[in-house]
Amino acid sequence: MTQARAFWTIGPGVGAIRTETLSTSDGLLVRTIATGVSRGTESLVFAGRVPANQFEAMRAPLMAGTFPFPVKYGYSAVGRLPNNDRVFVLNPHQDVFYAPPSMCVPVPDRVPSNRAVLAANMETALNIAWDAAPLAGERILVIGAGVVGLLVASLLVRVPGTCVAVVDLDPARAALATRFGCRFALPSDAPHEQELIVHASASEAGLRLALSHAAFEGRIVEASWYGDRAPSVPLGEDFHAKRLRLTSSQVGSVAAPMRGRRSHGERLAMALDLLADPTYDALLEGPTPFEAMATAMPAILAPGGLCHVITYGSDPCSA
Repeated sequence: MTQARAFWTIGPGVGAIRTETLSTSDGLLVRTIATGVSRGTESLVFAGRVPANQFEAMRAPLMAGTFPFPVKYGYSAVGRLPNNDRVFVLNPHQDVFYAPPSMCVPVPDRVPSNRAVLAANMETALNIAWDAAPLAGERILVIGAGVVGLLVASLLVRVPGTCVAVVDLDPARAALATRFGCRFALPSDAPHEQELIVHASASEAGLRLALSHAAFEGRIVEASWYGDRAPSVPLGEDFHAKRLRLTSSQVGSVAAPMRGRRSHGERLAMALDLLADPTYDALLEGPTPFEAMATAMPAILAPGGLCHVITYGSDPCSA
């Protein structure tokens, strides 16, 4: 028997560290080095804003409990196996756990553990890029300079000849956009006639901006999840006149252009390889010790943050 401690959301905006006993399992024992707080989804879970009709769809692979409360949620854990290998696992915030071998994806030596917690977000960004199918030379707009939006922009800017602009309400995000080789604009200065737009702000205003700034027959990829909100958008204006295409992207399924060619595991492994670039350290905040997580979570999930790192004791590869 192994004792474990895990972070649970037990009510709207209320968290607690609970102790549990792990029974013998056929899985691999993982001792956690770091986890990442995926701000967009976890803020909705923490507030109890997962719609009832989405309870099953929103289950994380190794979560426990049931929506809305109590629930043990999360999917960005980096840990160490008994043989000392590091792995990334889609597991909640917990100091030790068992995981199926197929879900333990090796972390490349060149990727530090703290940066590796971005793998789930990078996997989402990679899937969005596959759904978006960018073309060389396109004018591209990414609306929302959160972690996922900036990760998407960092991938799209690599397509030859593209001009990628990132739009956000926070002018402080300009430095991050520039760091990834993109232009930055406030919504009032967003460029028009964009051939590909990725919307990642999870706001009605952002989606309206996407519709009004798309070029004729432009493509808009909706990467946001709105929880229990129902945005109202003007589909009777530019949407029809410009023959726009609005599609969704969601990480639960491999994007259609790569489905059958890459498995979920291969997609996640690719995301980890992409994180070898130290530029991505700019998207990390914290760290906060796991022991303080219950009291710190409201501040961690406050608007305007990036990926907050939770640490679990000392580890030579945790920096």
